[in-house]
Amino acid sequence: MTKIVLVAACALVDVDGRVLLAQRPEGKSMAGLWEFPGGKVEDGERPEETLIRELDEELGITVKEACLAPLTFASHAYEDFHLLMPLFICRRWDGVPRGLESQALKWVRANRLRDYPMPAADEPLIPHILEAV
Repeated sequence: MTKIVLVAACALVDVDGRVLLAQRPEGKSMAGLWEFPGGKVEDGERPEETLIRELDEELGITVKEACLAPLTFASHAYEDFHLLMPLFICRRWDGVPRGLESQALKWVRANRLRDYPMPAADEPLIPHILEAV
């Protein structure tokens, strides 16, 4: 039986319409690939709660739940697990995003997202982000 992993991700969009990408640090699976910030949903946690927690822990920003809008989701079979990943879009937060877990960050124009190598599950999200931005 395949293990299903629930991960919540966020497309943070700045006032110039750019999207924040985070590079997976060395030592983590898929190191070097660029992804939308977020993380695993913990037991008893809603995806919105996960993003509020993860964006604070990873980027040092404060996001209110009302500022998280569901955009789309990814359902992707990796070799040893199946990933289910709701993607939210957020245009308002407090603080300046910075890589608190040694990850590189880049603000990228939506039409340039495909220029950055991403995990297979993230790539199908790009057209939805292009429409939303």
